[in-house]
Order: sequence, then C-alpha cells, then structure tokens
Amino acid sequence: QVQLVESGGGLVQPGGSLRLSCAASGTIVSFYAMGWYRQAPGKQRELVAAITSGGSTNYADSVKGRFTISRDNAKNTVYLQMNSLKPEDTAVYYCNTKMNGINYWGKGTLVTVSS
Repeated sequence: QVQLVESGGGLVQPGGSLRLSCAASGTIVSFYAMGWYRQAPGKQRELVAAITSGGSTNYADSVKGRFTISRDNAKNTVYLQMNSLKPEDTAVYYCNTKMNGINYWGKGTLVTVSS
C-alpha cells in the first residue's frame, strides 16, 4: 500500500525559507515520477514541481528560481526546498506519485507566508 507523508510546513515570513519532506512507503521514489502540488484557499490544485525517475525536473513558472525539488533514494524521500517565499505561496502542499495508472496523494502540509 502506497503512503506519502508530508512534513515541514509552517508559518514563515516573506523572504524566508522552508523545506518540505515527503516520506514514501509502498513505492520507490527513484522508480516513479514524484511531484509537489499545492492548493490555495478557493483555488484549484496546481503542480509546483516534479522530478522524473531519471532525475529531470520541471517547475511552475511562478516558482522557478526559488523552489528546488530533490530526492534522497536511501531515505526514499522527496524534498521541496522553498526560498524567497511570498504570501502568494501560502497553500496546502501535497506530495503525489502515480503508479500503474493510479494517483496517490499525501494528506498535505500547510505553508503560510505572512508577516
């Protein structure tokens, strides 16, 4: 059974940094594409960053140059390093993977960027 558990969210001031973690079980993060999504209040869930099994990455235009997705194969964990945070980055952040045509989601971690 696939489980994705996010952590690392919290309250941070504009310009600050956070690192989110997604610990995976029941899957191997290096075998499948992994992604971070976010959903702000009243908005649709959107892709923030993704990493393929080959290590290629892609980012939403709104976070390019500020966010970095990475993975630690030994820990079976995917990270999202978020720098220069802005109030508009406030959202619940979700980890995602797709195996055998099935999407798996974590429960999310809340990031609030506010002074």
